[in-house]
Amino acid sequence: MPQLQRTAFNYVPNLPGLNLAEGFTEIAPVAAVAATGTINFDVNQQSVLYYTSNASANWTVNFRGDQYTKLDNLMTVGQAITVAHLVTQGSTAYYNSAVQVDGVSVTPKYQGGTAWAAGNASGIDSYVYTIIKTGNGTFTVLASQTQFK
Repeated sequence: MPQLQRTAFNYVPNLPGLNLAEGFTEIAPVAAVAATGTINFDVNQQSVLYYTSNASANWTVNFRGDQYTKLDNLMTVGQAITVAHLVTQGSTAYYNSAVQVDGVSVTPKYQGGTAWAAGNASGIDSYVYTIIKTGNGTFTVLASQTQFK
């Protein structure tokens, strides 16, 4: 089992999007975009992505490093990343119907054991994914959906 590296509390590396001056914060892009089609979630850019326009169809989420980098190349076996996609819903709700990592379909393991079959109308659905690299190009994805009104 790999050993965790300890870092002195008074040394903090300069990381883009990390602001410890007033507590821990991170970049969370807010986009007036509707969830639909295939959404490329670039983990190099954010760990939280918030769509503020009403979802207009079921969608696929594709996790990758960014448009040039595969997530597989950013992670080593045994590493995990947790991200959230916040989706605004109108009176007709839609849901995340498929998950990909680097463009390859992955069947998530869902909180509660059953894949969701609908979104939640007139609120915000929070989709949280923990992506664990288990081998070369192989990932386990744990997925949950929570409704906020």
